[in-house]
Amino acid sequence: MKQVNVLEAKTDLSKLLRLLETNREDIIRIARNGKPIAEMRAIRNDSSKRLGIAKGKFKTPDDFDVDNEFIASMLMGGEI
Repeated sequence: MKQVNVLEAKTDLSKLLRLLETNREDIIRIARNGKPIAEMRAIRNDSSKRLGIAKGKFKTPDDFDVDNEFIASMLMGGEI
């Protein structure tokens, strides 16, 4: 999160918007006399989070789950 004063927000609006667009900042707070009075956030395009967007583009190998027991034993601290 970045905080700027009102004058900096007015002067550097394009720069601040670019920080949000490029995900270099999640939130930019605008403050007057050091006290936050507003926040700017990017509007994210949720279409990239659609379920099934890659349907048919990848194939899961038949032996995908072959190591599940081994992995579970490692997580539980068990020996093999």
